[in-house]
Amino acid sequence: MDGFSRDGLRFATSDSGDPDGDVVVCLHGFPQGPEAYDAVVPRLTAGGLRVLVPEQRGYCPTARPPRRGDYALAELIADVVALVDAAGAGRVHLVGHDWGGVVAWAVAARHPTRVASLTVLSQAHPAAFRAAVTTSSQALRSTYVAFFQLPGVPERVLLAGGGAVLARSLRRTGLPADLAAGYARRHAQPGSLRAALNWYRALPRAGAVGPVEVPVTYLHGLADPFYSRAAVAGTAAQVRGPYREVALPTGHWIPELAPGAVADAVLAAAGVRG
Repeated sequence: MDGFSRDGLRFATSDSGDPDGDVVVCLHGFPQGPEAYDAVVPRLTAGGLRVLVPEQRGYCPTARPPRRGDYALAELIADVVALVDAAGAGRVHLVGHDWGGVVAWAVAARHPTRVASLTVLSQAHPAAFRAAVTTSSQALRSTYVAFFQLPGVPERVLLAGGGAVLARSLRRTGLPADLAAGYARRHAQPGSLRAALNWYRALPRAGAVGPVEVPVTYLHGLADPFYSRAAVAGTAAQVRGPYREVALPTGHWIPELAPGAVADAVLAAAGVRG
């Protein structure tokens, strides 16, 4: 498949690997795109898996509705379920980084029968994150979220100099210069950054994400500037099934900087032995 449709939106999706293999769905975060998993996908397909990487709502030009409410968490969850249905899969091994991790947690919590395993990258469970805001440095680490709520201002600031400000801010968080420049170019396209920021602006409509019962592997970087130790530590309490936490000597950008660790975790979750 080269994509799927939902509610009049068309989502571009890469589909690679064994068409009869177990299905893996990889969800990117902000401000990435499917290319965040470019170094992960070949490792998974080599293990006999079928890998789907969608260009998510707002990031895909043909799936870019205009209203903030169009990016509520319920819509993001429904997009993933629609993808799983379109792929003809009963259950999938779900992978999510950053905002894609939020969606992955929520899909696993609300649709556990569709998720065989969950591999979350960098993103603490939303309930653990919220608890940490009042008990740790998490509020300070998340001040950018408040900035992103301002109408129009973040777009003007981050896209100044043709996206140079966005690229520079990404480099400061540990993303290599070539990848930072690539993500900045992606969001220099008309409407792209506004749509991506709408994920943050729709947060008041997110609702709670409950505990998950599926097997979870949580990979986090020891040098991640966006998540406090309290948020990381609190995540285990939100998992009712098998749980494994893997600390990596990286920062936030795990799919790009530690693709081997990501692939190893997903392959293990899928029962593929190296």
